[in-house]
Amino acid sequence: MAFTFSFKSNLVLHLALLPLFGTFGSCFNPKVFNVSKTQSDYAWSVAEATWYGSPTGAGSDGGACGYSNAVDQAPFSSLITALSESLFNGGKGCGACYQVKCTDNAACSGNPVTVVVTDECPGCSLKWGGVHFDLSGTAFGAMANSGQEDQLRNAGDLQIQYMRVACNYPGVSVAFHVDSGSNPYYFAALIEYENGDGDLSGVDLKQALDSDSWLPMQQSHGAVWKLDNHGQLQAPFSVKLTSGNGNTLVADNVIPAGWQPGTTYRSIVNFN
Repeated sequence: MAFTFSFKSNLVLHLALLPLFGTFGSCFNPKVFNVSKTQSDYAWSVAEATWYGSPTGAGSDGGACGYSNAVDQAPFSSLITALSESLFNGGKGCGACYQVKCTDNAACSGNPVTVVVTDECPGCSLKWGGVHFDLSGTAFGAMANSGQEDQLRNAGDLQIQYMRVACNYPGVSVAFHVDSGSNPYYFAALIEYENGDGDLSGVDLKQALDSDSWLPMQQSHGAVWKLDNHGQLQAPFSVKLTSGNGNTLVADNVIPAGWQPGTTYRSIVNFN
């Protein structure tokens, strides 16, 4: 068992503001990453897999991406993974989805399991192709035949196959959790539940009083993006997201006037 430490188309959609109330559905349905291809067009790659945390838990509570206790709640539902440095990519890989499966152990079902990247696995051993998945106990056990989850977890270290897939959270829209340290001169937010690519290559913010100017945000750490050194900021804010493949999504006035640090705001639409 490996243990990690938590350092842890170009279609523009306009989103309406919706506070985060209620609960998410637990259904997590992956799509093939490039929908122009079929599943048979994709080759599985080989990696090493271990697991960490409790046998039926979500690894560490949160991880380097900053998702905190969302990792064990729907729609992530503990089906998460930490990645070695190559795919974690300094936090740019946060939110990406992969299918993983195993066949080299008698307890393996051979059926793919979809997991989302929420953590980094620095220093993990790299036996196969320089890629290591340190899965939650829940995700590792999900690769097993029914009733053989503990037997598979007892193996501890497996060769697996993996494939990048599109994230698909039915009925769930992009959420913005305002960092507790935010104030009128500094704004930071954790961005989560993006369909499609799952990861982000850029985030921009626009103030309500400045309809023509987008201010580029910087990646603070993991899935948290920040904006400072721009004087006093005037809400409401619109936020533009650019996915890893360059698709864009605009959340109009998603952060309202009178926003509060520590509060989550959710739009009503997501990437297709």
